[in-house]
Amino acid sequence: MSFILFTFAASMSLVSASNDSLSSLNSLISGFDDPSMGVRDLAFYLVTHNLDATPHENHVTVDLGGKIYKLVPNGSASGLCDIVA
Repeated sequence: MSFILFTFAASMSLVSASNDSLSSLNSLISGFDDPSMGVRDLAFYLVTHNLDATPHENHVTVDLGGKIYKLVPNGSASGLCDIVA
């Protein structure tokens, strides 16, 4: 019984950590604007903030605890990028 409770508690903390990570990512990318930031610059910025970010042709993927998010630089719109998936 205690093993089941431990497993449940551990899985809930992972969900909470994932939500906290997404919240932190949102704060990080909405903190300021940079219309000249491209894919490589965005990936570099995210990596310097200890995120697992990989640049691709027109987007950056970020792995937050096994959940992959696709970020696209948004040019002159507010924030650095949009999370599209």
